[in-house]
Amino acid sequence: MRTQQQRRRPNPWQWVWYAFGGRLPRELWPWVLADTTARTWWLRHLARAVVQMLPLVAVCLFAVPVPFAYRISAAAGGLVIGLLFSAAFMTEATEHRVAKAGYPAGTAAELREERSERERTERRSPYRRGGAGSFD
Repeated sequence: MRTQQQRRRPNPWQWVWYAFGGRLPRELWPWVLADTTARTWWLRHLARAVVQMLPLVAVCLFAVPVPFAYRISAAAGGLVIGLLFSAAFMTEATEHRVAKAGYPAGTAAELREERSERERTERRSPYRRGGAGSFD
């Protein structure tokens, strides 16, 4: 059985497929769970959202026959609005990814909550507050 350090990652094509909402093979399901529950899960979600919007941004920048300043502002505005929309549904979209990977709905949120509870407990521990010499 593989440990966390040996977990298989998707190749670039698989990751792009995953970013666009595709389902990964069964052997990558543990990676999906790790991706959606890591400390940086929300940054990963936004990175996937940017990848989803890149084709439209590219069309806006290179195919629309208006001055370049207009194309830049339209692309940037679309990207900002798209990221805001994506952020509004971040938790739901992440849970949908986890469900596609065969885990029960709510698994990612539950794991993130457990981790944050554990981190809060560790921060409040006496050994954290006073340092090594506080038990003398």
